[in-house]
Amino acid sequence: MTSVPSLWPLIGIAIVVIGFALRANPLAVVVAAAFGSGLGAGLSIPEVVAAMGKAFHQNRYVSVPWLALPVIGLMERAGLQEQAAALIARTKAATSSRILLIYLGFRQITAALGLTQIAGHAQTVRPLLAPMVEAAAARDKPDISDDERNQVKAMAAATDNVGIFFGEDIFLAIASILLIKGFLESAGIFVQPFDLSVWAIPTALAAFAVHGTRLWRLKP
Repeated sequence: MTSVPSLWPLIGIAIVVIGFALRANPLAVVVAAAFGSGLGAGLSIPEVVAAMGKAFHQNRYVSVPWLALPVIGLMERAGLQEQAAALIARTKAATSSRILLIYLGFRQITAALGLTQIAGHAQTVRPLLAPMVEAAAARDKPDISDDERNQVKAMAAATDNVGIFFGEDIFLAIASILLIKGFLESAGIFVQPFDLSVWAIPTALAAFAVHGTRLWRLKP
């Protein structure tokens, strides 16, 4: 007779949902969820702490990009956003659509080369890209509303998402390629990472065409 698996390890999901719904501190919620799932799986408190330490040690490289955040914060305090907006305001040829199209191409190409951390929401979109496209939209439409400002800023964030999502799969040594390969192998389909990368190119081009059309039609 097949035993029914315990659902107690899933209590961490409930803790995350409740914690975020209550708008509690995200770090505290994640730690509480880890302890909830660990204890639900039958681990002792020292074993849960050891597992969290091992996971942090094995994935410590993930925290490296956060070292740039203090530098970005200092640059913003020194007026980085204002200077970027002023530069675009003086350059009439730099429309919000053109800026985002150039950034989309840049993001996809660099992601395809494996340079996924060279740009991003914290490093580029918030301090540079969003102020630039907002300044271009305000220059071309002086009576721009708050909703229209939010629209161009949201499109800046979406452009980064599209560029990285459809560009990174072209690079061989990326976690998403390994994830796709493992999923296909579990279904009995065996493919090489190089083949996955090659077939990601048409998808990236299609994504550029679709989102590029949206950007070209962007009229705040």
